[in-house]
Amino acid sequence: MAEKKQTSTYESIMRDLKNRKFAPIYILQGEEPYFIDKISDYLAENVLKPEERDFNQVILFGAETSDQRVADEARTYPMMADYRVVIVKESQNMKGNGSRLARYFEKPVATTILVLCHKGGKIDGRSLVGKKIPPSAVVFESKKKRDYELPAFISGYLKLHQAAIDDKAAQMISEHVGADLHRLTSELDKVLISLPKDNRRVSPEVVEHEIGVSKEFNGFELRDAIANKQIFKANQIINYFDKNSKTAGLFLLLPSLYNFFQNLMIAYYTPGQKTEASVAQYLDLKSPWAARPYLIGMRNYSGVKVMKILAKIRETDMKNKGVDNSSTPPAQLMKELLFFIMH
Repeated sequence: MAEKKQTSTYESIMRDLKNRKFAPIYILQGEEPYFIDKISDYLAENVLKPEERDFNQVILFGAETSDQRVADEARTYPMMADYRVVIVKESQNMKGNGSRLARYFEKPVATTILVLCHKGGKIDGRSLVGKKIPPSAVVFESKKKRDYELPAFISGYLKLHQAAIDDKAAQMISEHVGADLHRLTSELDKVLISLPKDNRRVSPEVVEHEIGVSKEFNGFELRDAIANKQIFKANQIINYFDKNSKTAGLFLLLPSLYNFFQNLMIAYYTPGQKTEASVAQYLDLKSPWAARPYLIGMRNYSGVKVMKILAKIRETDMKNKGVDNSSTPPAQLMKELLFFIMH
């Protein structure tokens, strides 16, 4: 398999597709279905004209087909069109040992665009198919977004739709919705529809009104309260999450808390003078403003305390999952964690 194809990015693939530079084979694999669906949907909707699709576009589902049929469909020549498009959704469930598809890979048809959507992981490089993926194929791995990557994804998505967002608002949305990108983009589309033409900026107030996230009681404000050792405010937020059924749940706060203290631990090692600019650059943050809580946190928490807090967060997460805990409810676990952090 060609190394160049292994490093294809979503952006580079979409750029080529929009310029109508098509490859004979697309291997779309990985744990994040959002980008796989975006690429395959674009191919389904844009390669052929609507009137060409009846005879030249085939969409198959892995559980209902075999590698032999896929290979047969791919070898068929287009009728009154430049291309034939064959898309296999959930190809990881395809029947057969892969030998027929592997044989097709040895000599793919130039007028066919074959798209394999392999969700939930990567094609085994030791399999018959994995060994035969040709250099002409575009191979893309769709990886799950990590929690700290979500605000940048939100900002980028809105920018593509001629809108901007405050850092706090982006953090509020990412913590409330989580890393399900299909759901996340659906919520962002809802926000975009609500924006007036003369003000395309998403503020915390807009997020509160359209998505239902409190601008006062959220993970962003909790981290800020903890960084500043504002015990009363931090407890208010914990109690709000415990009593308000509209929130996503107390324990969705844990990843963001862990991420904050993990970054705080790293921030201690920022070389030279620790300023907002230097810490932001060292932590690869979006702006110097985003480094402010870490500078405050370094004043209020020692490195040793931060290491203990990280261990306590992991312990709390395990107890919430029932490990060495049969009776303590989530709210009590969170209050115990907060007490440990703040004292």
